[in-house]
Amino acid sequence: MSAELNELARLAADVRAVLEDGRLRGVRGEPTDAPLPEAIAPPDGWLVQPDVEPAPVEAPSVLVDDWSQLARRAREERPASAVLLRRIRTDLGECRRCALCRDRRNIVFGAGDEGADLLIIGEAPDYHEDQKGEPFVGPAGEMLDKMLKHVLGLDRPQTYTLNTVKCRPPKNRQPLPAELDACRPFLEGQIDAIAPKVVLVLGSVALGVLFGADIGDITRNRGRWRMWRGVPVMPTFHPAYLLRQPQDKRRTFEDLKAVRTRYDELGGQR
Repeated sequence: MSAELNELARLAADVRAVLEDGRLRGVRGEPTDAPLPEAIAPPDGWLVQPDVEPAPVEAPSVLVDDWSQLARRAREERPASAVLLRRIRTDLGECRRCALCRDRRNIVFGAGDEGADLLIIGEAPDYHEDQKGEPFVGPAGEMLDKMLKHVLGLDRPQTYTLNTVKCRPPKNRQPLPAELDACRPFLEGQIDAIAPKVVLVLGSVALGVLFGADIGDITRNRGRWRMWRGVPVMPTFHPAYLLRQPQDKRRTFEDLKAVRTRYDELGGQR
């Protein structure tokens, strides 16, 4: 009887996950002609009015006898991106393809909505990311959250974030070419799996991985749209840089406004 209760609880969790996924993706009937969020104007800081969350919709009741069938169907219909990302993570394993594995605490694979319309690529895990095993935590993560919320009108869980390499370089140095090459197949696999509408590239390292080391630094390239395998890419400053050089927030703000416009034009989910 205990095993049956455990199975019932697992199926109920699957059903709740499916319903929540549907809510986050806006499948509950938001009209296609709904007005866009207010246009943002250059503020003194990062502040604009946040988008209003839709009122929660009560989930329809499900008969206990139908739970097994509903949960099985939900598992079969999960987005292909989630399946592909799990395969990539399995292939990565406890990676020892370069020397960065020696000092890492955790592999930082990526986090967020596996079917996100906005993909954010950073440089390399720092101390805080290495400790938690997630990208963009600590002060740089807090800065990124402000950039997303107050300029793009998005919360972090609506995006997917990752780094060019999965392990922290010693003393937060930049990744070496051999380390970038070791992680490149996994990075490119993640981008293809997620299939975002827009990519936001943060920092020179991430820019160089996608477009080649000869492209130059982020200062020369920020604010200029590029295409990677048919996907528009906007390079701008990394949040960690903005913590050190806050005078460049204004230029980053302009870059993010352009991202917001393109994201909305391409039908990015809100």
